Amino acid sequence: MLNKKVMDVDELSEHVQNSLWLVKFINIYQKLSTDNLSLLADVYHRDIVFKDPMHHLTGFEQLNDYFNQLYTKLSYCDFVIEQVIAQDSEAAIYWQMRFQHPKLNSGNMVSVQGSSHLKGLDDKVIYHRDYLDLGAMLYEQLPFFGRIIRWFKKRAVSYD
Repeated sequence: MLNKKVMDVDELSEHVQNSLWLVKFINIYQKLSTDNLSLLADVYHRDIVFKDPMHHLTGFEQLNDYFNQLYTKLSYCDFVIEQVIAQDSEAAIYWQMRFQHPKLNSGNMVSVQGSSHLKGLDDKVIYHRDYLDLGAMLYEQLPFFGRIIRWFKKRAVSYD
């Protein structure tokens, strides 16, 4: 890793002096809930481009609508930022998301590892792309599909 700094979240603010956008992003995401979604306006640029395995959104209004719809369907959601790799106006964030949805995993907690590629502009995030296992997050948590996927995984492991 040439000229890139890998750091734990606790080290971030002391090492990334010129990345206010990144410090704000991490602080807000670790306390984000349905009660404070208005904080997203402090983090995201009005021209944000957001991508995840199921969405491609452009502009803050689309992103804000997406988060409002998503969070109102969840009983619980939190992010733990585990590691940050930052250079100039870009960063890779490694995180764990825990959430509860009444129709997934019998309403029990689901935990998913993921990462985000972020770019900052004018002290806000202008680009946000999430990478995560959509199967682990969604499909495996559905009663019928979950059983089928677990069966396929067991079969795949038994074929050496």
